[in-house]
Amino acid sequence: MKRLGFIVWLMVFAVAGCKKDKPVPPPQAPYEPTPVSFDLPVYFPQLPIPADNPPTEEGIALGRKLFYDTRLSGDNSQSCASCHIQAFGFSDTVTFSIGIDGLPGKRNAMPIINVGWMDRLFWDGRATRPAHQATFPVADPLEMHADWDDVVSKLQADADYEEMFRKAFRTAGITKDRVVKAIEQFELTMLSYHSKTDSVTMPGSGVFYTDLEQEGFDLFYSERADCFHCHSGILFTDNLFHNNGLDSVHDADKGLYNVTHDDADIGKFKTPTLRNIEFTAPYMHDGRFKTLDEVLDFYASGVQVSPTLDPLMSHQGGIQLDAHEKEALKAFLLTLSDRHFLENPDFAKPD
Repeated sequence: MKRLGFIVWLMVFAVAGCKKDKPVPPPQAPYEPTPVSFDLPVYFPQLPIPADNPPTEEGIALGRKLFYDTRLSGDNSQSCASCHIQAFGFSDTVTFSIGIDGLPGKRNAMPIINVGWMDRLFWDGRATRPAHQATFPVADPLEMHADWDDVVSKLQADADYEEMFRKAFRTAGITKDRVVKAIEQFELTMLSYHSKTDSVTMPGSGVFYTDLEQEGFDLFYSERADCFHCHSGILFTDNLFHNNGLDSVHDADKGLYNVTHDDADIGKFKTPTLRNIEFTAPYMHDGRFKTLDEVLDFYASGVQVSPTLDPLMSHQGGIQLDAHEKEALKAFLLTLSDRHFLENPDFAKPD
């Protein structure tokens, strides 16, 4: 009997020894995402493409999903789109956006329009590219107030995201760097060039300004109103920083100085684009003006003198526009509205 049991044991051991280990699947070959190019109007400059983050269909789709995902905030209640709303040029409608803890921010949310040409972002220019900019709101205690490691962990727990990141970046893995680069790819697609001014600019379009709009255009580009020096080119921003005379004393917010610590930069803020200006109120870094009429009134007679006031603004209290000139300038500014941009389903929250 003992001999029989020993034989059975040997047979079980032999069979077990013959079992092969479970085969390990071979590593996945790198996925090749689909490149994307941008078909811009002939009068637009070439769009700079980040060498380390060329846009692809898969990366853009991932960035779009992340842009609208509330898991990027500490309590899963807010996304990038909470303060950058498409219908308002991807800006906010309130003076200061309210973060997840009910606290207001310190500056008005800037619109996200044609940011691919911007090498300095935020009102004080502290970010150098959209991917860099995207790192700030997530961790800011006045905004999304999240820990980046926690955000990455939440995304890693989502199998759909694991696959989307693999396809967007060729290999598997979710990291903070990949999150912000995907958002950057999506934001590079936020191109606005379907306004009436674009139609007028396009050779052979057959579209023309009205008499009042043309008068505003001429005034905009004249030494009289002198708008074009700061709001220059087809992007309608010089991407630089100016003290435009909002205040005579800059105790509350010193603007660019907070980044450079150069006294010459006190009171300087980034020139915003005028594209879709009709929809991006309130205006200025602190949202002090609720309407375009208030903005024009300020430039006409409200400019404050301070040591760093831009020389272009050195008129006596403003450029003294009369009522008709303000009406004409406003008419021209409204030709920069691009409803295609505001309603483009490719920029909307994905299903």
